[in-house]
Amino acid sequence: MIQTPDIIITIGYVLAIVTIGLWGSRSGKKTVSSETYFLAGKTLRWPWIGLALFATNISCLHLVSLAQSGFDSGLLNGNFEWMAVLVLILLALFFVPFYIRSGVVTLPDFLEKRYNRACRDWLSLISILSAIVIHIAFSFLAGGIVLETLFGVNMYVSIILITVLTGLYTIIGGLKSVIVTESIQSIVLIAGAVIITFFAWNKAGGWDGMVHALEQTNASDKLSMVRPVGDPSGLSWLAVLVGYPFLGIWYWCADQTIVQRVLGAKDENHAKAGVLFCGFIKILPVFIFILPGLFAYALYHNNMIDLSSLPRTVVNGEEVLNTKGIYTLMIIQLLPSGLVGILVAALLSGLMSQIAGALNAIATLSSYDLYKRFKPAATDKQLVSVGRWSAVIALAISLLLLPLINQYESLFTGINDIIAHIAPPITCIFLLGIFWKRASAKAAQYTLWIGSALGVVAFTVNKIQPDTFTGKIPFMMMTFYLFVICMILQILLSYVFPVQHTEESKKLYWNSIWEPLQIKGWKGIGNYKVITGVLFLTMVVLYWCFR
Repeated sequence: MIQTPDIIITIGYVLAIVTIGLWGSRSGKKTVSSETYFLAGKTLRWPWIGLALFATNISCLHLVSLAQSGFDSGLLNGNFEWMAVLVLILLALFFVPFYIRSGVVTLPDFLEKRYNRACRDWLSLISILSAIVIHIAFSFLAGGIVLETLFGVNMYVSIILITVLTGLYTIIGGLKSVIVTESIQSIVLIAGAVIITFFAWNKAGGWDGMVHALEQTNASDKLSMVRPVGDPSGLSWLAVLVGYPFLGIWYWCADQTIVQRVLGAKDENHAKAGVLFCGFIKILPVFIFILPGLFAYALYHNNMIDLSSLPRTVVNGEEVLNTKGIYTLMIIQLLPSGLVGILVAALLSGLMSQIAGALNAIATLSSYDLYKRFKPAATDKQLVSVGRWSAVIALAISLLLLPLINQYESLFTGINDIIAHIAPPITCIFLLGIFWKRASAKAAQYTLWIGSALGVVAFTVNKIQPDTFTGKIPFMMMTFYLFVICMILQILLSYVFPVQHTEESKKLYWNSIWEPLQIKGWKGIGNYKVITGVLFLTMVVLYWCFR
């Protein structure tokens, strides 16, 4: 259990973040404009964009679930972090120019400009639901597990408390409050993760000590991120290569919760630099989130950490450890008092930042894409009010979903399993929309509807009948197959329903893949082409080292 000094540090941190969030919401005006509330007045510079993107992506869920995956399967799930870097490059080069130049407030707004209103409505609905389930409910669950273990407080009580505190500054302050607090929380989160990594590294005897433990247990493959085709994990090199891009493009390039930070950029150069800066930060999670779990595996097999308090479950007739709480046990057993409080603050940083980001996205979508459609003359005050109430309702719904999603053995697998069935049709219409001028509105509309229905059917059948042929398809490959179906469908339908471009949509696709690379950008090493080249080469070297 956590000690008094650590409780004081934790409470002090939470109160400080809430205070800073409320302070950041001050605008000097009695009435906050909708642009200021939802997009921070489009004044964000690249460092804040990069840090906020990272904070919104990395929640308490990631710290808990990536450590669990490190213990169970080694560095394998690091592919989700490093492949994301390549998708962030795509966001910076190909998507950002359209998002910034079109002046959209939401991504559904962009779809209406490129296609039609039906596409906007559907994406708004999907984006709100995914934000509630993926960004809020799963984060709540991970945070509840940690807080219950550390403080002995009922999981639901601790979640409700964090809900109230996070909702307070997010709902009142809007995106500016979210960005200010997320930037701080990114730094705290990274610092906390580095601390636990250092102590785990030291106790395990460094890299050599961990490697030795892996060799003794015939688990050296845990150090490999490139697995052969047919690997039991379902994450072979082929599955990652053909599956992740279509999952990742939805998450990083077409999900309002993530991209909203980019939409608030001061200009296109700051937006690109912020996205690429986040790409460099995304290199870190493999070493500071996943690696500690691998060190815990080595410590466990050397009898240097006690996991007896973890529950056991039966999988395929064999009793195995339920390792959801591995990160919490590492904090308690490896760190001295005082540092435990800092790590708890880091966990709360991840939890609060992702919830805050999702709430602001939900508020924006509800106001601009739903309410304003039926009341186009709505004032700024009305839009902000609707956004705030939408965030409150979203929090309530996410709390009700907790018992359902808690049925997943692995939180990380659970969240990606859901994304795999949501992403393909959305990724498809965005990709074809910006790269193929013949992609028509009707084709995109029907692809969204049919593709989403296929995803729901596949997900439902696979859960009810997991022993069927489709039930045995790894979720990453399922993403690929669903995407291929959606792409074929949209291409065929685009010939059945030929495109009829508007003056606006004519400006929202590239005439060639090289066209976006002709944009000049900043001079010197800050140029987006230079940064992209360095980032890409860095990833090639890292994958070669951990192949």
